[in-house]
Amino acid sequence: MAQSERIHLLGATASPYTRKMVALLRYRHIPYTVNWSPMPGNDLDAMNIEQPKPLLLPIFLLNNKNEQLEAVCDSTPIIRRLETMHPQRSVLPSNPVVAFIDYLLEDFADEWCTKYMFHYRWHPAEDADNAGTLLPFGGSVSLPEDQHQHFKTFFSKRQIDRLYVVGSNDTTAPIIDASYRRFLKALDTHLAQQPFLLGKRPAAADFALYGQLTQLVGVDPTPRAITHELSPRTVAWVALMEDQSGCEADDSHWNTSDQIPSTLRGILNELGRVYAPALLANARAVEAGETMWEAQIDGATWTQQTFPYQAKCLRWINEQYQALSSPNREKVDKLLAGTGCEAIITPSKAS
Repeated sequence: MAQSERIHLLGATASPYTRKMVALLRYRHIPYTVNWSPMPGNDLDAMNIEQPKPLLLPIFLLNNKNEQLEAVCDSTPIIRRLETMHPQRSVLPSNPVVAFIDYLLEDFADEWCTKYMFHYRWHPAEDADNAGTLLPFGGSVSLPEDQHQHFKTFFSKRQIDRLYVVGSNDTTAPIIDASYRRFLKALDTHLAQQPFLLGKRPAAADFALYGQLTQLVGVDPTPRAITHELSPRTVAWVALMEDQSGCEADDSHWNTSDQIPSTLRGILNELGRVYAPALLANARAVEAGETMWEAQIDGATWTQQTFPYQAKCLRWINEQYQALSSPNREKVDKLLAGTGCEAIITPSKAS
């Protein structure tokens, strides 16, 4: 089965990564079709396509080296793969320093901001009931009531039982909530200076952040109320990000490394404050073969299951950094200095 002219993916409206990628495809004018499928394994089995491990949404069906369709589902490398397939209207800044900052912010959105989303969705009882009600309809709004109740119970139990995945519990709940509030205020301040994170056109990090915020602003009651209270600007930004297909995409619309507004530091400060210590503690645990990690985050003890994938995230961030020229690494160092983000960067052997 060969790939058609359109990119085909399986996704769900309640999946922040699906929303990230659909909006990106729309902005990049890449033709696509999407099957809204909260249970994608059944679709892949019907198409006789091997399921990816882990099975996460969205799932893209792309040709492998043998020109046969394979299922892939990690959005960051998929974005880079699409850049090769469709070079127009790139979401990767042309300036290497700005591109590194974009990579760092995309990782933060994908790996830390998802803690906001998953925590608020399944930790407060009101939000969990709301999500349990809505999610089954993501596959079919015509779902019969008895099946809806079955899937509501199934989805809710499965997801609430997985709160440990993002470290959400009664102890960490105040940390997550405080981080989200600080992040909103920082984002609001930054968006008052320019329409996107890194200039006048959206980058990969914008779409990653948008994906998480579609749920925090548009689906879940608790974070929706918080966002409307603290940052109406962010609420409006999420609506605008849904369809940026008409946005101009000139290289001059990116910030240069010298043009990045100082307001971005507020977002980088939050990354350094909460995500950096989590990344480092997780990586140490992976290296030591430990199944749990513990760290002081924002003045409190955070304990969470170890995840090898996030150790890879830390390695990939450093690979991006090491690939920069020495002068560009110095510019990155200057941008990150004092934010806490510098703690996750391994110094160059040449420095």
